[in-house]
Amino acid sequence: MEENVRRQDDALIQLVTFSIGDEEFGVDILKVQEIIRTMEITRVPRAPEFVEGVINLRGKVIPIIDLRRRFKLADRAHDKHTRIIVIEISSMVVGFVVDSVSEVLRIPANTVEPPPPVVSGLDSEYISGVGKLEDRLLILLDLNKLLSNEEHAALGSAV
Repeated sequence: MEENVRRQDDALIQLVTFSIGDEEFGVDILKVQEIIRTMEITRVPRAPEFVEGVINLRGKVIPIIDLRRRFKLADRAHDKHTRIIVIEISSMVVGFVVDSVSEVLRIPANTVEPPPPVVSGLDSEYISGVGKLEDRLLILLDLNKLLSNEEHAALGSAV
């Protein structure tokens, strides 16, 4: 039994980390399909306000969500560091616009704590936990909660 506990303590979580404003976020690497540079985004009429539009990625139309808008942060012009993280959520492929992608990181599972009620002004409903690193905190996003069922349906009909 003691070995089981030790093995759980030694478990590593592999994350893709990225920045939005001054905050650093992480998502499970297994959910990430790819990371691409920004490209021309086609606007979609009557899409939710946080949807920037759609892109054609190798023949597949993918909705693009601006995480700054999703988190109700000030807009920022795309620059050479801006990236789109292509992720599959509930069998739908979507792209998230982020300010920059930092690194792939492995952190011990036992350094992740449940989210406090409010983290950097974000509703904790989007957050699965907070990773404590030596000199910084990493906000872990719950991708399944980033879109409500209604928003998921609206995205599906927009594409």
